[in-house]
Amino acid sequence: MLFSKKTTYVSEITQFIEELKSKNPSLEEQQRAGRALLWDKEPIDLDKSARDKASRVEQQPYVYQSH
Repeated sequence: MLFSKKTTYVSEITQFIEELKSKNPSLEEQQRAGRALLWDKEPIDLDKSARDKASRVEQQPYVYQSH
């Protein structure tokens, strides 16, 4: 078989990350909190956004123009 060997190679990047996690056990929790803060948002309410769009007052093309 071509892929039957099991290697124990660990890249330098993987070693670095494992060492970083062992020094700071709360690192993954901090990463999850940061992701939740920046990326994880509540679903968009399509009905509300449609109502907001329908209730918007149209603005003149050039707002500083006086008639």
